[in-house]
Formats: sequence, C-alpha cells, structure tokens
Amino acid sequence: MVISREPHAWFPRLKTWLDAGLAFLYPECCQVCGRERAGPALGYVCRRCRSRPGGIQFVRRPFCDRCGLPFEGEITGPFECSNCRELALEFRHARAAVVATGLALDLIHRYKYQRALWLEPLLADLFVPLAAPALGQEKWDWIVPVPLHPVRQREREFNQAERLARPLSAATGIPLNARLLERVESTRTQTKLSRDERAANVRKAFAVRRSAQLGGERIVLVDDVLTTGATTNACARALRQAGAGEVCVWTLARAVTH
Repeated sequence: MVISREPHAWFPRLKTWLDAGLAFLYPECCQVCGRERAGPALGYVCRRCRSRPGGIQFVRRPFCDRCGLPFEGEITGPFECSNCRELALEFRHARAAVVATGLALDLIHRYKYQRALWLEPLLADLFVPLAAPALGQEKWDWIVPVPLHPVRQREREFNQAERLARPLSAATGIPLNARLLERVESTRTQTKLSRDERAANVRKAFAVRRSAQLGGERIVLVDDVLTTGATTNACARALRQAGAGEVCVWTLARAVTH
C-alpha cells in the first residue's frame, strides 16, 4: 500500500467522489428556484437566487461595534446600539457573516430543521471567508460551539453550531473544543420570546464541564444565528465565571432586531 507523502493529497479525489454522489442524489439544478443550473460547487443554490432581492445579504458596515447589529444610513464612526447600552454583555463583541432574512434564513431553517445537509458547504462558504481573516488578527485559544441539550441533539442528530465551527477551526488553526461547554437545562424555544424573556429563559442553561480547567483563555463562541444575544451571552457568562479571559462571538447570521 502506497501512502502519499503530500499532506491531504487524497482530498481532491475524495471530493470528486463526493460531488459525484451528490449529483446522483440531487440533480444539478437550483434547489430554490428549480430552474437554473447549480451543482455542489454552488451549494445547489444558483447565483441568480443568491443575488436577487431577498437573496443572501452580507453584513456590512455600519453595524453596532458591540453586537454586530447592522444599520442603514450614514454612520461614520464606531458606535453601540441602544440595546447594548442597556444590557450587561459578557462577550467583547459579536460579528456575523450574513443577515438572517430572506433566502439566508430559509436556507438555515432547511439545514437545521429539515436536515438539508447538502447545504452545509454553502453555509460554510458564506461564514468562514469572513470570520477567519477577522479572527486571524488576534490570538485566540479555542473555538467553542454553542451546545445543544442532549435531548435536542438526539432529536436533530447534529449540532449546527459545531458543524459550522469545524471548518472555521480548520481555516484558522484555532483548536476546536466542543466538550468545554454543556447545556444543562432544556429550555423552551426562544423564537416567540421577548428580549427579557429570552435572557431569563437561558440564564442558567449553560455550564462549563466540571473537569475543565480555565485560566484566562481567549475563546471564540460560534453559533448559527444571533438574535438578541441572550444565548451567546449566557454561554459567555458561564465561560468567564469559570475563568475564561475574554470571549467573542461569531455567527453565520445576524437577525435584524432594532
């Protein structure tokens, strides 16, 4: 048996086989409009659907320097939104790749709730090229995905935050630690709750595992969507109380909640 000395020399061949398998399972047409051609390289979503009104919108400045909430209009300098000024946030800042609306939100929902795992390369391609260079400007010790409660994870069979965190770890070289944080309470869904109700709902939902030893580590929290920041704030609080030095947040999408 001959083993190539070139690191990851097998990957292009494996990718070719995977693409062929996906092409057999999913016809190479856009899974949104059903008309345009779109194969694995495009994540089965054509360029026309991505760029149309209501398509994929990247988060661009101006946005709140603390929570990453995008704003329209002319804001020339750094600022914090009124929401952040009223909250005791445990993370230094939060950033996101795309706005959680229209097509982007629909794709995330398909991925999470309908097991549309064929969308995963597309979602990673939206997320990693923006998050990785930003994280590369500083030294971070770990990437930590927001955990699901074990019951929810068994139902869904995967944790979308961990699946997004893996390619980000590979791109940045920051080690992934998916065992540091655990969800100790099974809370009700946050979807229809107010900001204050969301914060109360998850206040004690997360904990650092008892075997963990933290001593000032700088941690990147990863999740799929940030809405009010209640979930990531609860995670950051648990990490800092256990000894983490600083926490930042990166999510695939940011809900627009002015």
